[in-house]
Amino acid sequence: MSPAVDSPVPDDLPAVRSAVHGDTLAGVGNARLSDEGTRPVTDAATVKSTLHRYLQKHRAALVGKLDGLAERQARWPVTPTGTNVLGVVKHVASVQVEYFGAVFGRPFPDLPPWMREGAAPDADMYATLDETVADVVAFHHASAAHADATIAALDLDARGVVPWWPEEVRDVTLHRVLVHMAYETARHAGHVDIVREMLDGLAGDGDGNLADRSPAAWQDWREHLVGIAEQAGLRSAGL
Repeated sequence: MSPAVDSPVPDDLPAVRSAVHGDTLAGVGNARLSDEGTRPVTDAATVKSTLHRYLQKHRAALVGKLDGLAERQARWPVTPTGTNVLGVVKHVASVQVEYFGAVFGRPFPDLPPWMREGAAPDADMYATLDETVADVVAFHHASAAHADATIAALDLDARGVVPWWPEEVRDVTLHRVLVHMAYETARHAGHVDIVREMLDGLAGDGDGNLADRSPAAWQDWREHLVGIAEQAGLRSAGL
């Protein structure tokens, strides 16, 4: 099992629990109304397709942040806890192997050394000197293909067990795991967005959500925000 695994969504939130477990999907037809008569319910195949599409989108955003990085840059720890682009990609690919593999009795063939019994802590959070960027990208693609095969083979209500989760919540469905991994992948893609920007200034992914400014305009914008932060600090201090 991967040395670092993600925690489950808290199970004491009714709205989250319903969305994660897929409680509203039992026995429904395509886009019929719910029991309340006001909220349309979508069929399970459409829900699976939507969740899978979001997972694939966030995967692409994550691994795409390695494009153009040299081996040194890809490994460079930007934060005090050592966050680096290549390590995050390696970690997400490793976690994906477990959630769509062993959890559903579909183990990934030939687990890499960092995922085997006795691996050092955080071995999936960085690349060793023997592992290149190309190696990690290839593993990410293999992990994604394995996950996609599991998603295609199973129904949303297929049962699995996450042995590293607390016993009371470790029985899961494919629906729950899809939600969990789409969320986790998006979360880590956001991490590498910031890390990559701090490495070489590359920001955004071409989706139009980032304003189109020149480097000088971005500097002016940052100074504007610094000014606001300074004034807010003075105001809160009563100065």
